[in-house]
Amino acid sequence: MLALPSDIKLAVIGAGTMGIGIAQVAAEAGHNVIIYDLDAAAIEKSLTALRQRVDGQLERGKRSADSARALLARFTPTTSLHDLADVGLVVEAIVENIQVKQTLFADLEAICADSTIFASNTSSLSITAIAASLRRPERFAGMHFFNPAPVLPLVEIVSGLATDQGVADTLYATAKAWGKSPVYTKSTPGFIVNRVARPFYAEGLRLLEEGAAEAASIDAIMRESGGFRMGPFELMDLIGHDVNYAVTESVFNAFYQDPRFKPSLIQQELLKAGFLGRKSGRGFYHYQLKNEPALATAKPEKAPSSVQLSGSHAVINRLAGLARAAGIHVAQLNDHAEAGKAYLLVDGVYLVLTDGLAATERAAKLGVQQLVTVDLSFNLDQAPRVALAKAEQCSVEALNSVVGFFQLLGKQVSVIADVPGMIVMRTVCMLANEAADAVHQQVANIEDVDVAMCKGVNYPRGPLRWADQLGIAQVYTTLKNLQASYGEDRYRPAFLLRKKYYAKSTFYSV
Repeated sequence: MLALPSDIKLAVIGAGTMGIGIAQVAAEAGHNVIIYDLDAAAIEKSLTALRQRVDGQLERGKRSADSARALLARFTPTTSLHDLADVGLVVEAIVENIQVKQTLFADLEAICADSTIFASNTSSLSITAIAASLRRPERFAGMHFFNPAPVLPLVEIVSGLATDQGVADTLYATAKAWGKSPVYTKSTPGFIVNRVARPFYAEGLRLLEEGAAEAASIDAIMRESGGFRMGPFELMDLIGHDVNYAVTESVFNAFYQDPRFKPSLIQQELLKAGFLGRKSGRGFYHYQLKNEPALATAKPEKAPSSVQLSGSHAVINRLAGLARAAGIHVAQLNDHAEAGKAYLLVDGVYLVLTDGLAATERAAKLGVQQLVTVDLSFNLDQAPRVALAKAEQCSVEALNSVVGFFQLLGKQVSVIADVPGMIVMRTVCMLANEAADAVHQQVANIEDVDVAMCKGVNYPRGPLRWADQLGIAQVYTTLKNLQASYGEDRYRPAFLLRKKYYAKSTFYSV
């Protein structure tokens, strides 16, 4: 695989934020870059903003004067497509309209050499469909950057049905030479990231709809317990609900209304109100208000007088270990619990890791009254917050004993409503399920799916690696219980995940 040499001239179509960002990435790698836009003022506005960023880097000592001059000298603005006749690569970053893109590339084919590679930065349109009207569809592929392009490392290299593998390989190697983390993907709805990420938003929205907790508390649990950089609501506010909803609706329709991708009425209402997030000053949060939204954090409770351990499970065993490290005596029960069915007894209250059932149903199945479920944590030792839910049969006093137990471990505690699968667990399991389905359908391989989700949207761990570490049985059981609880196909386990469960194997070799 050979990257395009740095002496090959490039062109970027579209002088918006994404276009100028892609152009900067290429110019930083030594390429001369033509910036094309119909609006000369738009080009000048973007180049002015770039100069200001470079000046800021100079002032902070992040760049030398020679480097700044060399970088800015590599840009050539134009409003004429004919100036692109001698470029080796064209990257398009214009409006998400397939007819507009097809017309643009058809015009470029009449101007550029037959060897020129054409690439689209589209995030949602079919690469196969855009290329279908071209004379040389084999020279066309997707090169999907993430905003801001100079900062985020991921580039999805998207092959349509007609894309020559050598072209995809050249784009992959070029992106890598530019310091990016490229991944291969097929031209299917959402590619990797915009497909696999849908449950991150969808489960948050459904949890809010069900009254599991307020948006700020769900976000805090996803950050402080789940290890995600941002929670779903603050991230949707940042992206913009017009953009996020449009992508969800596009993927939903592209998959023939598969319930896994069903858009949310809550988000639709925000759109109707014009509450688009940060860009409009209001979304799930009010950005004009200076006060921080209140979180559901339990008040201090007394430490429990006794803690006992039954059975063996990685999470429950770790809780017992943290308790012992905090000076709590943890007695081992000899009740021969079924393999994997572990629990702690905290002042006689059953404390179990959520398995996709509501705590109320879990308690009934176990034949107990006092039961509390704990949500999944990315790193239980370091997580500053945990989420708990109590069975309806469980007393408040019993819940308080468990709250006091976690507070003794140094955790903030959020008590949420009793919903199946809680917050982090159901989100992670659904992400892993969608990732497994993408791999099964040969959209991308296991490693590229995980790289995409870590590098493109800053997940703390790739969803398939997370599934292995959590345990395929835990993921599969959680999804089956969610499916049974809701009676919906939305939570059906992917075929590849089912195979891993029955084969007792993992996604990665261990």
